[in-house]
Amino acid sequence: MKTEPLRCSMNIQWSEEDQAYIVTVPELSGCKTHEKTYIEAVKQGQDAIESWIEANKAWGRPIPAPRITMTAENAYHIRSTRG
Repeated sequence: MKTEPLRCSMNIQWSEEDQAYIVTVPELSGCKTHEKTYIEAVKQGQDAIESWIEANKAWGRPIPAPRITMTAENAYHIRSTRG
């Protein structure tokens, strides 16, 4: 079941040790994932956010308000040399 997307930030960093992109979501405690390519990390991060929200709703836990709202005025593109 898809939930309404929560607009929150994802931190994506390359880990030499893990040889993967590590994704964390600051607004959602414990929400993290990883993937081998940057694009897959973004997709997996979005899936992790949806899963986190669904699980926390099922457990009756509050869902925090997003700290960042992306609009055309504050959106930007990121260039990656990996993946």
